Amino acid sequence: MEKVIRSRDEWIRRYVSFIFILFIIAFGTSLSIRANLGSSPISAPPYVLSLIPGIPLTMGTIVIMMHVLFIIIQILLLRKDFELRQLTQILVSFLFGFYTDVTMWMTSFMQIPATLPHAIGWPLQFIELLIGGGLLAFGIACEVRCDSLMLAGEGLPLAIAKFVKKDFGKVKMCSDTGLVAIGVAFMFIFFHHWDWKMIGVGTLVSMFYVGFMVRVYAPHLTWLDNIFIPAGERRQEEDEIQLVRTEENAVPFIITIAREYGSGGLSLGKMLAKRLGVDYYDHDIIDETAERLGYSTEFVRENEQNISNSKLWELIFTDKSIPVSMNPSHDDAIFVSESRIIRKLAVKKPCVIIGRCANWILRDDKKAFRVFVTSDSEDAVNRVIEKDHLDAESAAKRIEQVNTGRYNHYFQYTGRRWTDARDYDMVVNTSALGLDECADIIVSCIGKRMSRTKQ
Repeated sequence: MEKVIRSRDEWIRRYVSFIFILFIIAFGTSLSIRANLGSSPISAPPYVLSLIPGIPLTMGTIVIMMHVLFIIIQILLLRKDFELRQLTQILVSFLFGFYTDVTMWMTSFMQIPATLPHAIGWPLQFIELLIGGGLLAFGIACEVRCDSLMLAGEGLPLAIAKFVKKDFGKVKMCSDTGLVAIGVAFMFIFFHHWDWKMIGVGTLVSMFYVGFMVRVYAPHLTWLDNIFIPAGERRQEEDEIQLVRTEENAVPFIITIAREYGSGGLSLGKMLAKRLGVDYYDHDIIDETAERLGYSTEFVRENEQNISNSKLWELIFTDKSIPVSMNPSHDDAIFVSESRIIRKLAVKKPCVIIGRCANWILRDDKKAFRVFVTSDSEDAVNRVIEKDHLDAESAAKRIEQVNTGRYNHYFQYTGRRWTDARDYDMVVNTSALGLDECADIIVSCIGKRMSRTKQ
C-alpha cells in the first residue's frame, strides 16, 4: 500500500477526533453488556473477571492490563519490525480503559433486570443489544475512516497476521474465538457454571451484527473528512478533482460491462470496442495490477472479483476494524490498485472496461455508460461447455461459483447487490436479443448521449 502523506494539522485533527470516537466505541460496548445477553468477544475476559466477588479491579483496569499484555506480545512477535509509533497503543489502552469505567457507570441504570418476565425482558434485551451493537459499529466505522490510531485488540491480530503471513481476517476470527474461549474458561474457574449473562447469545450476535453494521455505515461517513482535513487542504483537493473532471469532459464516453458468467459479456465488450473503434480493457488491468503490487498475474487473476461465501463470512465477522492503509489484505490491495487504474483509463480516451466494479468506481463520471449483461441459464451453460470444455452439470456449478464470487466481491467493496439494476444505465439479456442487437442498442444509446452533450 502507498504511504499516507498528511500535514501536521490534519494528523492533529485525526488524533483529537479519535479520542471522541473511542468514547463512542466504549459506550456501545458497555450498552451491549447491559443487555445481559453476553459481552462482545474482545470484552469477554475482562467482563467475566470484573464480576468476581470481592475483586478490587474495575473492568476498565482489567481492559488496560489486557491491552498492555497484547502490546508486549506484539513486540515479542515483531521485534525489530515493530513500529515505534504503535507504542501509542499504550496511551489508547489507558484512555479506553478509563472510558470503559465511565460508560459502565453511565449505563448502570440501563441494566435489564433478570426478574422481568421473559415476554417483556427478552425483547428489551435484544433491542438494547442491537442499539449498543449499532453504536459500537458506528464507532468502529468512524475509527476506520479516521485512519490514525488503533486499539491493541486490533493491533495484536494484525501483528500475528504479519508474523504468520496470513490475512488479517482469518487471524482476527481466530483471535476473537480465542478470547471467547478464555472468557468461558475464566467463567468456569471462578463461577463453576455457565452464565449466559456473561457470555451468551449477545456474544454470537455481536460477532455477526457489528461487522454487518460497519459495512452499512461505512459508505455514508465521507462527511467526516470535513472534520479530519483542514479547509485549505480540502479546497486544494477539490481543485484537483475539478481538474480531473475537466479531463474527463475531454473523453466522450466510457462503457463499463458487468456480466454474469456465460452471458456473452466478454464477446459483447469486444464487439462494442470494435464497432466504436476504441480500446478494450480486461486482462490488461490484471497485468498492470500485478506489476504495481509485485504479484504474479496468476495470483491476481485468481483473487480479483472472487470472494467465496466462506471468505465473505470471514470479512463480515472481522468487522473491517482495520483501515485499508494498515491492512495487509491481498484483496484490498488488488481492489485499490485496479480502482486507480480504471480511473486513470477513464480520463485518457474512450474505451470499454470489463468487470472489476468499474460501474461503481466510475459512478460519479457522467460520461460512463454502465451495462449489466445477463442471459438465460441454458444459454449460459452452453457457452461455458464450449469455452471451458465441461459437461452440463460441471458448467452449471462453475457458473454458480463464479457468479457467487463476483456478487460477494461487489458487496464487499460497495455494500450493494451486484445485480441491482439501479447501479447500471442498461441491463441487456443476450438470450432475448442476441449479441448483435445488444451491441446495436448500446451503440445507439452512446450516440444519442453524445449528441445531447454537444447541444
